[in-house]
Amino acid sequence: MKQGLRWVILGGTLFFLGKTLQNNWSQVNSLSIDAVGWTILAVALGITLLAHIWAAWVWTWVLRDLNQSFNPSKFIQVYLKTNIAKYIPGNIWHFYGRIIAAKNEHISPDIATLSVLLEPLLMAAAALILIVLCGNIFLTNQMNIFVRCLQFVSLGFLFYIVHPKCLNLLLRVSYKLKTKKPHAQSLVTTYLNIKRYPLFPMLGELVFLGLRGLGFICTIFIFTPVSWEQVPLIFGAFSLAWLLGLIVPFAPGGLGIFEATAIAILQYHFSSALIISAIALYRLISILAEIAGAVLAWLDEKLIVM
Repeated sequence: MKQGLRWVILGGTLFFLGKTLQNNWSQVNSLSIDAVGWTILAVALGITLLAHIWAAWVWTWVLRDLNQSFNPSKFIQVYLKTNIAKYIPGNIWHFYGRIIAAKNEHISPDIATLSVLLEPLLMAAAALILIVLCGNIFLTNQMNIFVRCLQFVSLGFLFYIVHPKCLNLLLRVSYKLKTKKPHAQSLVTTYLNIKRYPLFPMLGELVFLGLRGLGFICTIFIFTPVSWEQVPLIFGAFSLAWLLGLIVPFAPGGLGIFEATAIAILQYHFSSALIISAIALYRLISILAEIAGAVLAWLDEKLIVM
């Protein structure tokens, strides 16, 4: 069933992208990047790389909130080196790599697993915040009230899920089921107890999404000027596309889902050929930034060893 669902999602996404590209191929082929465009492209790459480095730092904040002591630079290196693994089918290998690396640094597997599960939850909450703030721009009047209510309900649910009371309850239940020990309650209370709301990590993820969105705007700016009035529209569309790429299963790194969603929203506000070109270029920038982050982390690790 899961295998069939994966092929349905992949097939539908590829069909939409292929059909859109076919209908606009002549216009896409006519677009080119001038000298100024290449400069903006370099800026977009730098901003996206900065976003990934920032996200790595925010992950160390999550671990700090879980009462762990460690070398932050080491875990930033781990995050950047494992980031590219999200494109491997399964979309879990970057999490697995971080859990193993944290375990090797004497952090318990339970804490490491919790940290890598909290991170996408906080990212999703940050994306929903941006969608609530900016997303109503691309909604019609008929669907505006319903979708806005759904946005607020989803955001409230995410805020509750990452609340210490809810997280500690989930920890107690899961730890008790896993260990099947009568004293598991006391163990989890002293060992895995979360004492404060992860507010600063959530704000950190909001900055991360802001940087990613800014890189996306720069990519569009390569092909056409972007007015201040269009910025909320692009941020809202980017946040929704990024969120769906994060939560839809069987899409490694959101590949295909992000592109299809962004095209579906923005093609009514910009030239379809322009949006297709900008989104394809942004995917390339994102991958290059993740590769650059992994290379920088590897070089930094080698320099420290030397």
